[in-house]
Amino acid sequence: MSQLFDLTGKTVLAFGGNSTLGSAICEGLADHGAQLAIIGRNLEKAEAVAQHIIARGGKAKAFSADVSSKASLQAAASEIEAWSGGWDIILNAPGKNSSTPFFELEMEEWDDIMDVNLKGVVLTCQIFVKKMIEQQRQGSIINLSSVSSTTPLSRVFTYSASKAGINSVTQYLAREFAPHGIRVNAIIPGFFPAEQNRKILSEERIDSIMRHTPMNRFGTPNELQGAAVFLASDAASSFVTGALIRVDGGFGSMTI
Repeated sequence: MSQLFDLTGKTVLAFGGNSTLGSAICEGLADHGAQLAIIGRNLEKAEAVAQHIIARGGKAKAFSADVSSKASLQAAASEIEAWSGGWDIILNAPGKNSSTPFFELEMEEWDDIMDVNLKGVVLTCQIFVKKMIEQQRQGSIINLSSVSSTTPLSRVFTYSASKAGINSVTQYLAREFAPHGIRVNAIIPGFFPAEQNRKILSEERIDSIMRHTPMNRFGTPNELQGAAVFLASDAASSFVTGALIRVDGGFGSMTI
C-alpha cells in the first residue's frame, strides 16, 4: 500500500455508512487501514456493514444515531469516544429522497428530507468537530453531495435543494475549520443506482440520464472510493479544503 494513502491508525465516523454508497466508501477506507464507526438509524444494517468489513480483515463497529436529533448524536458521541478515544475523519453520507412533484409537496416532507440531508450534517459537525478541536486532532470531513446540487433535475426538488445546501455548508466550514487543521470537502456523485433513487429511475429517465452522461453508464459504488481515500489522507490532500469533487462520468460537463 502506498504511504500516500495509508490511513492506518485513523478512526472514521461514517454517518450513513449503512447506505449503498456510504458502505462502499467505508469499505475503501477500511482497505487503506482506517477503523470505522458505522453509524445509522438502522442498527441492523450498520452491523451488517461492520461485520462485512471485519470479515475482510478490517476494524469496524456499528452504532445507532439519528442525524436529525442532537440528543441522539450526543449519545452516540459518548459511545464512540469510549470505544475509540477520538476520531480523525468524518464521512457525512446520510440521504433521503422523494419524487413528489413540486405542487404536491407538503412541508412535512420538505422538513423530513432537509432534516436528514442538510440539518443532520450541520448537527454532526457541531458535535463531532467540536470534539476534534477540543482534542487538538487535525483531520478531514467528507460530505456526500449530488449532481442534482448543481444541475436542476426534475422530480427531486427537495433533495436537490438540500444537496445545494451541502455544497455551501462544505465551503463555509472549510473556511471555519481551516485554522484548526481540519479540512472540509465534498464528493459530488453522478448517477449511482441506490436504494433511495431506484423508485425514480423509470426507463424514460434512465434514457435521459444516459443521453447526458458522456461515459454512457451508471457509476458503481466502489468508484467513489478513490475520491474518498484521497480526501481522507493527510499526506495526499493536506492542502485541499473547500473542494467539490465530481465523480459523475462527465454529467457535470453537459448542458441539460
